[in-house]
Amino acid sequence: GPRQAVTRKQKSSFRLTLVQMSFYRNVVWFIKGMREYTRAGYESASKHFVAKDLDVSVVGLSFMITGANSGIGKETALAIAKKGGTVHLVCRNKERAEAAREEIARKSGNAEIYIHLLDLSETRKVWEFAEAFKKEYSSLNVLINNAGSMVNQRQLTSDGLEKNFATNALGVYVLTKCLIPLMERSRDPRVVTVSSGGMLVKKLDTADLQTERVVFDGTMVYAQNKRQQVVMTEVLAKAHPKIHFSAMHPGWVDTPAVATAMPQFHQLMQPRLRTPEQGADTVVWLALTHAATANASGLFFQDRRAVSAHLPLAWTHSSQQEVQDFMAQLETLAMSVRPSVSSVDT
Repeated sequence: GPRQAVTRKQKSSFRLTLVQMSFYRNVVWFIKGMREYTRAGYESASKHFVAKDLDVSVVGLSFMITGANSGIGKETALAIAKKGGTVHLVCRNKERAEAAREEIARKSGNAEIYIHLLDLSETRKVWEFAEAFKKEYSSLNVLINNAGSMVNQRQLTSDGLEKNFATNALGVYVLTKCLIPLMERSRDPRVVTVSSGGMLVKKLDTADLQTERVVFDGTMVYAQNKRQQVVMTEVLAKAHPKIHFSAMHPGWVDTPAVATAMPQFHQLMQPRLRTPEQGADTVVWLALTHAATANASGLFFQDRRAVSAHLPLAWTHSSQQEVQDFMAQLETLAMSVRPSVSSVDT
């Protein structure tokens, strides 16, 4: 009767409020993006960069970069190689990885460039790779989590996990957690995670990590994964104070991945998109400079500045319980596909 009518009215009003909130966030994000995330935004921000920040040599330091054969990852690897660092390229495709290594070595004059073949969506293999890396190498100074996935139809990995989540969230978690002991024994250890401004429109959702309950939208899943990366960064920074953690937004960048995953956006925005080198700038700054580590660990950066991980008036903040629930689910999933000690050793 009347009580049911009130309940239906309340539910309808609540749904309308959620739609309005989502619309507000999307509009604010796009306006902010047109002002800050484009090439013009980078050129404006770069007027305030301190050039001497990057007057550093990193000879003797080692850097691991995932997704390093193209786009932001390759430009990051090239910049670090030019500074003398030892660079470990973690890539899925052998031919493209070898071409990238040859180009980076030629342009930098640095032969200390190594290839490791790994698909981050295959969580079991991420475990195996990280454990083998720790046995082979005595140090790792900087891990750069750059590889990403945005498939627009729901796909499952060989471990039975949704592919975007497995690559962007669980793969990043497993690789980072497994390498932390090695990094803690290394000099000036850092973890830099390449997130996205798209995460600003999403609140952490702990109830459906693998998008099983709603219509699959690859762009929104990707944005949710990128929010998850920022939350991970904040939690791991508190748990591991010896390492400097940071996440960053590279802006809207003209990369092969964007062209493939978001063809309409790429076609519409291409004249305004940043170059991969511009997109990599803050990654390099966070990985190399003393100025970066003068900031607290666990922050979110854009154009060499720590910025809020939330839009103004946005309802995207997570409760402590939600964060704990998310991290617990990550750990459970990670451990469920962890190889046995014997299989890792062989």
